[in-house]
Amino acid sequence: MLQSLAATLLLCLSGFAAALSENPRVVLETDLGNVELVLYADKAPKTVENFLAYIDSGFYNGTIFHRVIPGFMAQGGGYTFDFQEKPTLEPVINESANGLSNARGTIAMARTNDPDSATSQFFINLVDNSRLDGSAAKPGYTVFGKVLLGMSVVQQIAAEPRGQYASFPDAPNTPVRILKARRVDGGNDAAANANSETDSTGGNSQ
Repeated sequence: MLQSLAATLLLCLSGFAAALSENPRVVLETDLGNVELVLYADKAPKTVENFLAYIDSGFYNGTIFHRVIPGFMAQGGGYTFDFQEKPTLEPVINESANGLSNARGTIAMARTNDPDSATSQFFINLVDNSRLDGSAAKPGYTVFGKVLLGMSVVQQIAAEPRGQYASFPDAPNTPVRILKARRVDGGNDAAANANSETDSTGGNSQ
C-alpha cells in the first residue's frame, strides 16, 4: 500500500514539474525587492510570447511603475526613470476570453480602448478586479500570469507616496524601477527571492 502511495505521489510531482516547465517563470528585480511570476503560456500563448520578447530584449530594464492605484493595481513596463515613453513592438492580439480572471496577484496587459492595442505595459492586480475580465462578446484585459513570490513587494510599491508629478499623478514620488527582468532558469531561484520566501497572492487565478 505504501509503495502504491509513493508511486502516486511521484506521478503527481512529475506532472506538476511538467506543468511548471510548460509555463515559464520570470523575475522582476525592482528597487524594493524581487517579484517572481509564472506565465500561462497554455492560456495566453500570444501574450506570453510578446511579454517574453520584451523580457529577452532587456526592454523592461530601467522602466518604472508609473501608475499605481492602491486598492486597484500597479502598472508599469512603458516608461523610463525620467518618464520618457519607450518605443514598442507591434500590438498583440487580445486573449482575455481565456478563462483567467483578474484576481488579486495576477498580471494582465494594459491597453487603450482598442482591445487589440496592448504592447509592453502590464499591471499587477492588487485586489480581485473581475470587472476587467473579458468574454467572447466583450473583450477585457488579458490575464497571462500570476505572482508566485513577492506579492509583499507589490504591496510595498502600492504603499509608496504619490502625487508629486503633475503629468503622472499616480506615479510613486520616488520612482520604483524594474532594475532587471529575466527568465528563471529552473529550480526555485531561492537566492533571487530570499526577501519573499513564503509570500503568496492569496487569490485564485481562474
